[in-house]
Amino acid sequence: MTTDTDRSQLERVWELHTSSEFTTLDVDATMETMTDAPAVLHVPTAMGARGREPVRDFYSRWFIGRNPQDFTLETLTRTTGDDRIVEEMLASFTHDIEVPWILPGVAPTGRAISIAVIAVVSFDGILIASEHIYWDQASVLGQAGLIEPSTMARLPVVTDERATLTDGPLNELAGADRRPLPG
Repeated sequence: MTTDTDRSQLERVWELHTSSEFTTLDVDATMETMTDAPAVLHVPTAMGARGREPVRDFYSRWFIGRNPQDFTLETLTRTTGDDRIVEEMLASFTHDIEVPWILPGVAPTGRAISIAVIAVVSFDGILIASEHIYWDQASVLGQAGLIEPSTMARLPVVTDERATLTDGPLNELAGADRRPLPG
């Protein structure tokens, strides 16, 4: 059974990992927190890799250092188990450069984006074996101005800073005209 000390060690490794990704922008330090056969999957965009060299390549080419200067990541909740961390974060940035891992192939829109992100991080010992990262891509596209406003009005899409539930509904569907979308 894992002790609280072991769990805090997992949390320290995860914090070093994310700091290396977003603060120091150090691919080598990021890789040092991972097993010899890691897997990374950003589910909404199907970006990521499996295996040490493919993950290193993914981080180098598509992720680390490919975020806007104002990119922030705020932890909202974290649950730490014996061999897994599940963390809910708030990612916020201005889409002023191409961000291939979240908006692949999309030129900068200049729009502010704020979304809830869930990371499911599995460990082998004290090293990260896999990361599965989830967010609502429709909300990203809506906030980036890439979905027609008339369509967005009929979808459950978060289009402003309300990326996490505070008071009341996050969208206008409650009581809205629920005509089906065309097609």
